[in-house]
Amino acid sequence: MTLGYSDSPWPGEDGGPTRLAAARHFEPVLGGDLRCTTRRSLMSTMTVLGAPGDVFLLTHDALRSMVGLPTTARVERIDPVTLAPLARSPRLPGGPMWPGGIAVHGNGDLYAIYGRWAHRLDRDCRVKAARRLPINQPHNSFVILPDGVIVTKNLSDKQPALLSVLDPETLGIVAQLECPEPSIARLSAGGGQVYVVGTRSIMRCSWDGHRLTWDDWRHDYIGDTQQSYGWDVVLALGHAWFMDNGRHRYRTSMIGRGVSATANRLIRVSLSDCRDASATEISGLPGGSITNPPLIDTERRIAIGFDSANRVMRGWRIGVDGALEALWALTDIGCASHMILLPGAGQIVTNDYGGREAVVLLDITTGDTLARVRIGGVTQGVVFPSTGWSNDVYWCSMRRVARIFSD
Repeated sequence: MTLGYSDSPWPGEDGGPTRLAAARHFEPVLGGDLRCTTRRSLMSTMTVLGAPGDVFLLTHDALRSMVGLPTTARVERIDPVTLAPLARSPRLPGGPMWPGGIAVHGNGDLYAIYGRWAHRLDRDCRVKAARRLPINQPHNSFVILPDGVIVTKNLSDKQPALLSVLDPETLGIVAQLECPEPSIARLSAGGGQVYVVGTRSIMRCSWDGHRLTWDDWRHDYIGDTQQSYGWDVVLALGHAWFMDNGRHRYRTSMIGRGVSATANRLIRVSLSDCRDASATEISGLPGGSITNPPLIDTERRIAIGFDSANRVMRGWRIGVDGALEALWALTDIGCASHMILLPGAGQIVTNDYGGREAVVLLDITTGDTLARVRIGGVTQGVVFPSTGWSNDVYWCSMRRVARIFSD
């Protein structure tokens, strides 16, 4: 059995567990006039790629949660061009609602974690195994480690996180580890090391094939500030990169939805020495907030951070010591979603929401807009895009999924 993630170009959210948001093997070529095909969907969360030509879409329901009822998720294999469903799972039990995650395993099967349930599915979205997780809270996705095990955790800003290691064959729990604090952010991983952004600290544990154990790498990024918790962390260039002030009041968009009175920050922590850390304000404006990770271009050594609440995006050059030098700033861009990096072209795929959703192509060195296409919809995307198979990308914005391509 092949272990770890599938060898597809985009087998899991953000392209893989380090969250570099760049496709493996090849990247789309986008430019000129962008076009799109859209399909209405129920709470789209993400697309991932499996075997050549296979595109999988995760959706969930949310209305039931508003009246206190358990929610469900669904996985589809969709046509890579028309987006029509080719195979569809039954409604997968989830319980408490939060956008979950899917990934294609090295064994060829698809894994979905949503709510307090984990499911294993085949290419035709038929359930092969299911497991109810021990804590009655949503579990916000997972990472797959090199030996094939799956690590997930509950999401809460009050109850400490519990990391659970699942066997990929049976989904049985083979190990658990209690976190010293709650955690909102999704897990990231590099090799057998798992990184957890807690509500005030970022910390690391290691998997030895039998158990998870904490090491002494832990950084208190809140300190004596008035910041709120951080979101997903990118592992790149020997550092952990994430943004704080993650508490917000998202409804249909993130604009003006910050809660903290302070500006949000881009935080860097050295992977070799957690005492080597820095925090850089992104917009400098009060009420700064985000719900997603930054973007790191390792080839050009460029960091991209944003403040969704205040419609600001900034780019910095990364020095050899991790220090940041300002490159450019955009002060009127409605970006809030996870992004895609096209490293060969030096381009960013992101969103620009102004009452309706648009997808834009930016030059990562200058911040210049190279192309845009409006995909519609009244909600701002805050979830997970992916690359496709034919010079295209897929964009999820909660109420619809879109295929973006060039003429």
